[in-house]
Amino acid sequence: MTTDAAPDRSLLSLLDFHVEAGADAALDETPRDRFAEGAAPRAVRAEAAAAPAEARRASRPEAPAAPQPRPAPPAQTFGRSAEAAPGEAQEDARALARNAATLEDLEGLLARFESCALRFTAKNLVFADGNPAAKVMFVGEAPGAEEDRAGKPFMGRSGQLLDRMMRAIGLDRGNAYVGNVVPWRPPGNRNPTPQEIATCKPFIERQITLADPDILVCLGGVATQALAGTKDGILKSRGRWYPYRTDRREIRLLATLHPAYLLRQPLQKRLAWRDFRALRAALDEAGS
Repeated sequence: MTTDAAPDRSLLSLLDFHVEAGADAALDETPRDRFAEGAAPRAVRAEAAAAPAEARRASRPEAPAAPQPRPAPPAQTFGRSAEAAPGEAQEDARALARNAATLEDLEGLLARFESCALRFTAKNLVFADGNPAAKVMFVGEAPGAEEDRAGKPFMGRSGQLLDRMMRAIGLDRGNAYVGNVVPWRPPGNRNPTPQEIATCKPFIERQITLADPDILVCLGGVATQALAGTKDGILKSRGRWYPYRTDRREIRLLATLHPAYLLRQPLQKRLAWRDFRALRAALDEAGS
């Protein structure tokens, strides 16, 4: 007979919820500088290691100083600092995005872009997943905690739901391409600000142009408003088709509900199912 108690599934589910919501660090009533706490033990160890070395050097005759190697040049970065004015950051983004000839070039430019403050709080750049040659491209708003850890979009519970929704109409990540308007996770899984969206928008627009899908599917209100140019809420705009102009041609844009919203409001899945059936019909009509 074992003495181990069975895990409380309700507590595990509560922990999963907090992690998904971005609550991944414990806090108390006293503000703490976590960076300083991490640096303090290193400083103590360095001081302790340096003391015996200083004693040994004091007992030896002084030797001529060895030539110091030249420091390696820093990795090239692009854009202004994160404190740049909004207009300047957007100008940097537009100029860089225009220079990307391939999706690989664009991902490399984003990895070194410094004019968006989210770059410095996120763990990873979340650029894209799936097949960039696919006929349909899904675009969400921004990565969550799981996506930030994995470096790929839609990897958490909402991503699992999106995968099931795609499979229901014969799609998967082998014949679909997935990205986000903002490629870095906002702290605490909050919505990206209008300034953050405006700064990152030239990159997702260039990403769409280079991938050149036949159909663009915007998941949620943030992506729909950013790319379709509408101010309507997602419950009003979902199920509607919009024209979307790339540098190469005009394609069709379909607005639908974000999987994360469907997890909170499961009764609305019936609306999303209508939208995905319309997407399947459009792909069949186009011969995809």
